[in-house]
Amino acid sequence: MQKILSILLENEAGSLSRIIGLFSQRAFNIESLTVAATEDKSLSRITIATTGDHRVVEQIIKQVNKLVDVLKITELTDISHIERELMFVKLNAKTPDAREEIVRTMEIFRGQIVDSTNQLYTVQLTGKKEKLNAFIRSIKRQSDIIEIVRSGCVAIARGERALVP
Repeated sequence: MQKILSILLENEAGSLSRIIGLFSQRAFNIESLTVAATEDKSLSRITIATTGDHRVVEQIIKQVNKLVDVLKITELTDISHIERELMFVKLNAKTPDAREEIVRTMEIFRGQIVDSTNQLYTVQLTGKKEKLNAFIRSIKRQSDIIEIVRSGCVAIARGERALVP
């Protein structure tokens, strides 16, 4: 089962490397990873989507908490949260029929065309992983996918709950 971890840590050289090293040493899989500075430039937030049962995730949290740079780690999976992923898909739009199908499917999934040439459309979509995967399955039947780029999961707790030290 996919688990989403949000880690608040000091924004220093090597901090991300230590987190990734911990996952690697213990053979924990990372499905997606996003990292950026927070509203406080001295802090960064890492969002990691990983898989494992409750025991594995508990072990990950304990190990990450031991790292000096880490201020707080929260598992967002079991609390009310918002999660999104950004995806760009470059599609073959050679024929008028292909262009029409791309636009129709893109509108169903609430995407946007962010770039176009005579033969290619680049579509942007945001949403949960399942929505983006459904778009890919749907568009594969109608058009050739040239390239896909995904941001990975970002997530935040709903309401007043905040990940602060």
